[in-house]
Amino acid sequence: MSLAQWADNGWLRPHKTSAKEISDLLRIVERDLQDAAGSISADWRFGIAYNAALKLCTILLYASGYKPEKALQHYRTIQALPLILGSAYKEDVKYLDTCRNKRNTAEYDYVGVAATDDVDELIDFVKELRETIIKWLEEKHPQLVSGEKI
Repeated sequence: MSLAQWADNGWLRPHKTSAKEISDLLRIVERDLQDAAGSISADWRFGIAYNAALKLCTILLYASGYKPEKALQHYRTIQALPLILGSAYKEDVKYLDTCRNKRNTAEYDYVGVAATDDVDELIDFVKELRETIIKWLEEKHPQLVSGEKI
């Protein structure tokens, strides 16, 4: 499937982004990476790191001209990753979906879902994904990062 087909299915809607919006989202990623390294519970650190990953996937969607509809918003934002970056990212989607479920459990069901190793792994993943997305933006949408210190 393509993003256009997802839009035809009502899962996405058109969205025109700006360099400022992308910059703001990248700043959220930076804040969340810093906060996820803080001295709070592993569950909250995991949730914050997950939010950074979600924002990176959001950047991809926005730069591609789409925004997810409210229903299954996190799920669709993550699932769009290989549609934008290529099929090599299918395993990353599986990992992020597992993180999404773990974050939901930690937030809504019970304490102690995430271990410190889970947090560290997710933070490392986010840092790598951030670099990939910045390079993608510079190559595919330089107008969205022009003059921006990334």
